[in-house]
Amino acid sequence: MGRAITLRDDFDGSDLGRLAKLSKDAGQSRRRLALAEIYDGGKRKGAARIGDVSPQVIRDWVVRFNGKGPEGLIDGVVRWRRADLARWIFQEYRLSLDVSTVGRELRALGFVKLSARPRHHGQNEFAVEAFKKTSPPIWQRSGQNCPPAPR
Repeated sequence: MGRAITLRDDFDGSDLGRLAKLSKDAGQSRRRLALAEIYDGGKRKGAARIGDVSPQVIRDWVVRFNGKGPEGLIDGVVRWRRADLARWIFQEYRLSLDVSTVGRELRALGFVKLSARPRHHGQNEFAVEAFKKTSPPIWQRSGQNCPPAPR
């Protein structure tokens, strides 16, 4: 097992605790409190328990925190649109691309557009399973003793 990645030294547990209280994003507050536990001398397993995640996720949070500070603990984009990607390309590389160009390049790289199938918020997954058809299909293969159909 590798060594634990150390946290940056320009913050401490009380700093992160204070920032967690100020945050409007619940996920970011949870991540900040988990890392504050490490700063205060707690083990990574304890931080994982506070964050309700695995120790591997804590490691990922430490890497993000070390790279971008407390703001690195904000959730990222859940779904990338071509416009979001074009904006990110401009921010990172100062390269302005049209949305259609981004889409064309993504298709050339083998990416396809995926969208989740919509689901009603009141849908009961158990009721759906109960109402699925279980009857055999209407057509069935004829037996060997059956005469062929007339043509």
